[in-house]
Amino acid sequence: QVQLVESGGGLVQAGGSLTLSCAASGSFFRIDDMGWYRQAPGTQRELVATVDRGGRPRYADSAKGRFTISRDSASTVFLQSNSLRPEDTAVYYCYGYISTDSRLNGGDYWGQGTQVTVSS
Repeated sequence: QVQLVESGGGLVQAGGSLTLSCAASGSFFRIDDMGWYRQAPGTQRELVATVDRGGRPRYADSAKGRFTISRDSASTVFLQSNSLRPEDTAVYYCYGYISTDSRLNGGDYWGQGTQVTVSS
C-alpha cells in the first residue's frame, strides 16, 4: 500500500518561511508528478506547485517567486515557502501520480494533509 507522508507544517508570522516535506512509502514502481495542493476553509483544493520526474516545476501564479518546489529523489518532494501571507493559510496536501507496477496504470495519491497557518 502506497502512502504519502507530509511533515513541516505549523504556525508562522506573515513574512516568515516554512519548508514542507513529503515522502512516499510502500510498494510502488514509479512516481511521475509529485507536488503540493492546498485547501482553505470553504474553498476548493487548488494547485500550489508540482514537479515531474525530470525535475521540471510548475507553479500556481500565487506561488511564483515565493515558493520553490524540489525533488531530491524519486519519492521525496519539498516545498520551500517564503514571504508567507495570511492568505496562504490552508491545509497543504502532498500529491503523487503513482504506478504500483510495470504496467504503469498510474493513479492519484494524496497525503493526509498538514496545516499551515500564517498570522498577520
